[in-house]
Amino acid sequence: MVELVRMSAQAKIEEILEVVSREGAMILEGVLAPVQVARVLEEVMPYVEATKPGHDDFSGRHTTRTGALVARSPASREMIMHPTVLGVARQFLAPWCERVQLHLSQVIRIRPGQEAQLVHRDRWAWGTHLDRLEPQLNTIWALCEFREENGATQVVPGSVDWPDTRRPEPGEICYAEMDPGSVLIYSGSVFHGGGANVSAGDRIGVNMTYTLGWLRQEENQYLSCPPEIARDLDPELQDLIGYTLGNYALGYYTPPLPPGEGPESVGPEFALGRSVEEQQFGSEELYDSLTEKVMTSDSNG
Repeated sequence: MVELVRMSAQAKIEEILEVVSREGAMILEGVLAPVQVARVLEEVMPYVEATKPGHDDFSGRHTTRTGALVARSPASREMIMHPTVLGVARQFLAPWCERVQLHLSQVIRIRPGQEAQLVHRDRWAWGTHLDRLEPQLNTIWALCEFREENGATQVVPGSVDWPDTRRPEPGEICYAEMDPGSVLIYSGSVFHGGGANVSAGDRIGVNMTYTLGWLRQEENQYLSCPPEIARDLDPELQDLIGYTLGNYALGYYTPPLPPGEGPESVGPEFALGRSVEEQQFGSEELYDSLTEKVMTSDSNG
């Protein structure tokens, strides 16, 4: 019987990285205190209760998915910016990018009667076009008890190197059973899926995921959290949801102002009223990072 590795909330980032890189997933226990869990639920449940279930088998006909958490829930912002979790995401994805960004923020409620979700890889959001890199680092935060009977996430430890066509045998699947406040951390390459809820109650968790700064996000943060809301956030969170350049010459824009009344090429920070120098394609720091990697890369693979 396979099992997930478990660590306390005080675990070091390097220890977590070693397990996620090898197994594809692990559980970090006791990250949120009960009062923090209660605060998140208080903020998100009015939106969750108003959310309709999915319209297909994959999204779940007895499952609701509620997004725009950065705009709707101040408590969720603290989860996104959690030093250990964000630190793991940044280091895990560092080999393939200069900056990471928030990919998704969503409350997933699996209701009684929901069948098990197809076991899959989250990296398939970009099809099968990405090769030889890991595009994302994901988390599911338990806001209630996660048990096999109420739909705890199915996980296949060690499946990160499997071919896409490989399907797990029942004995290769374990369940991310955890208490409220604990977090499942898993890569975009590990096979997993929502469990079947054969209980009488809901399974409620928050899916927060991070991706490479140069990839398109699953949840469009610019529409979920537009400038009029984003401008009041902490600058580091603004950058994380995408209001900064993802790399040199990636994400700049021209404010459509009358002639002579605005800059021609600036980073997205400008839309939030942040003071940035007028620039064409990005900072000198980003340019130097790009050129260094190009000059030291092996063009023969």
